[in-house]
Amino acid sequence: MSKYNALWGYIQKDGSSSLKLSFAKIHDILGFEIDYSFLKYKKELIQHGYQVGKISLKEKTVVFNKIG
Repeated sequence: MSKYNALWGYIQKDGSSSLKLSFAKIHDILGFEIDYSFLKYKKELIQHGYQVGKISLKEKTVVFNKIG
């Protein structure tokens, strides 16, 4: 079980073709801040039909895109 499963489930349940979440919203979902390990774990999202599109440190957002 991944520490990011709650986030992956949230994204999959939303079902949008593209979803932009703030770091604050991700913190609300997970209960902790995303860190550098997110770059390693983001590969798991593919199993849920999504991929990470863009991580903006300036805007403090992450864009998730549906695959296919």
